[in-house]
Amino acid sequence: EPGGNGWTEDEIQEHYDEFYEEVFCEIEDKYGEIEEMNICDNLGEHLVGNIYVKFRYEKDAERAVKDLNNRWFSEKPIYAELSPVTDFKEASCRQYELGECHRSGFCNFMHIKQISPDLKKRLRDRRSRRSSRSRSRSRERRNANANNGNNNMNNNRRR
Repeated sequence: EPGGNGWTEDEIQEHYDEFYEEVFCEIEDKYGEIEEMNICDNLGEHLVGNIYVKFRYEKDAERAVKDLNNRWFSEKPIYAELSPVTDFKEASCRQYELGECHRSGFCNFMHIKQISPDLKKRLRDRRSRRSSRSRSRSRERRNANANNGNNNMNNNRRR
């Protein structure tokens, strides 16, 4: 009983992966490309339940903060804010990553819970599908714009 709740480590990881994927996909679909997302495994009040999302574009982060501050999760309000932290590696606990943090979940550095290799692959595949669709759409727009431009030039020449 790893957590004292009767769940196995595999069940805990599976539940965590499902939660991570749901949050990641909803946020990325609504607000924009995510470069990195980390969920704290700490127990200290100032870190418990914290999710850190690094967006590719700052404007997407600003929009997410504005919108998420009007949302609730599990009957509790979401408190979103912009963070000055740009490098999560610097804010994470090295000892935790090595399995050696003796401060347990009450450490003041982020204990970042890792997702499974299977979920990493699914999210990578999702990203490559999204970017190939995006490239196809931009190629179609460029072709449409080029055709419109050609039509306009042809129309101008006839006048």
